Amino acid sequence: MREISVEKVTDAVRKMCMETNYTLSADMQKVLAEAAHTEESPLGQEILAMLEKNLSIAEEEKIPICQDTGMAVVFLEIGQDVHFTGGSLAEAVNRGVALGYEEGYLRKSVVKDPLIRENTNDNTPAVIHTEIVDGDGVRITLAPKGFGSENMSKVFMLKPSDGREGVREKIVSAVKDAGPNACPPMVVGVGIGGTFEKCALLAKKALLRETGKHHPDAHIAALEEEVKNECNALGIGPAGLGGNNTVLAVHIETFATHIAGLPVAVNICCHVNRHSTVEL
Repeated sequence: MREISVEKVTDAVRKMCMETNYTLSADMQKVLAEAAHTEESPLGQEILAMLEKNLSIAEEEKIPICQDTGMAVVFLEIGQDVHFTGGSLAEAVNRGVALGYEEGYLRKSVVKDPLIRENTNDNTPAVIHTEIVDGDGVRITLAPKGFGSENMSKVFMLKPSDGREGVREKIVSAVKDAGPNACPPMVVGVGIGGTFEKCALLAKKALLRETGKHHPDAHIAALEEEVKNECNALGIGPAGLGGNNTVLAVHIETFATHIAGLPVAVNICCHVNRHSTVEL
C-alpha cells in the first residue's frame, strides 16, 4: 500500500489551475496553427492570427488566455493500492482550486446555489470525477470549462433505429445551433452509449484526448472525420464570422448501452480547450 499525503494533491491542483489557464497545451496550439494555415477567409485568417497572438501574450505575461477561467473539472484516476493521508481528498482538491484561483488572479465564476446565485468567491466547489484503477499511482487531470461553449452542449436520447445517421445529424445540428456562441473554432467532444449521465461524462472526457487524434476503432474514426468535414462546411468560421475552420477536431467516445437506447451527448469546447495532467 502506497501512502500519499493529500497536501500533494492540493499543491498539484493549485499549480495546474494557474498553468492551464495561462498556457494552452501543445496539441491545441498545433491545430490552431494548422487552422490559420488552411483558413480561406481573409477575416478568418485575421481572427486566427489574433488568437495566436493572444496565446503568446498570455503565456509570456502569465495572465489568463480567456477572461472566463472556467469551472474546475477534475478527473482523478486513483490506484487501488493508494491510501491518502492527512485529510479529505475532496477537500484537498477544492483547497487547491481555491488557492490556484486566488494566487493566479483568475476569475471566480462559481455560485453556491444555482437559483440564488451567490458567488462562493474562490471558484469552488470543483466538479470531481473519481475512478479506481490498477496500481499505486494517482493521475490528476484538470479541465477548466468555460460556459460560453458549455451552455451550447446537448444530450439526445435517440432510438436505436436512428442509427449512425441519426447520431451524425444530431452532432452537426448541435454545432450549427452553437454557431458563434461557442467561440469557434471549436473542439467537439461526443459520447455515444451508456445511459443519460454516462454519455455526458464520455463527451466531457473526449475533450481531453490529444486534439485531432482519432478513435482507435476505424468506424468511429471515420465518423469523427465525416462530422468534422460536415461541420466545417457550415461556414460558421472563426468567431462565427465566416470561414472553413469552424471545428478543429471531433472526438467520439463510446460505451455499451441498453437494447432500447442510443444516448448521445455533445460537449462543445471553444478554441481554449484547456486541460493538463500530472501524476503523483
